[in-house]
Amino acid sequence: MAFVIDETVEIAAPAEVVWRVLTDLERYGEWNPFCISCRSTLEPGAPIDMRVRLGGRERAQREFIRTHTPGTEFSYAMKPVPLGALHSLRSHTLTPLDGGRSRYHSHFELDGWLRPVVTAMLGSALRQGFAAMTAAVRQRAEQSA
Repeated sequence: MAFVIDETVEIAAPAEVVWRVLTDLERYGEWNPFCISCRSTLEPGAPIDMRVRLGGRERAQREFIRTHTPGTEFSYAMKPVPLGALHSLRSHTLTPLDGGRSRYHSHFELDGWLRPVVTAMLGSALRQGFAAMTAAVRQRAEQSA
């Protein structure tokens, strides 16, 4: 069974503003407590190079863009580890709501036969990191609206 983290928040800002926050990767270091730097073209197949703060340490992470629907969603995944040992999926989805509001949904899943080891070591830090990033997306977008 996959290790899954889902975070959803309603934001008092239009979807266009939230989308700019999510896709202005060069500014992640200004507001994002979890993913402190990020570079990508967001084109499917392109790499997304990140520096994440996880468990008190900074780690480099390279994944690859899977999908990108401008204004709505983008997702990326790690290069699968051989023999099905480990694979992941991360997605960001945005839904416009009435009254100039929007809903942001963050999804992460990790699976493979190494999953129990990785989640035992990093599961709590991953939960904290994704929760912190979701809260920071909301704060940044509402301040920018």
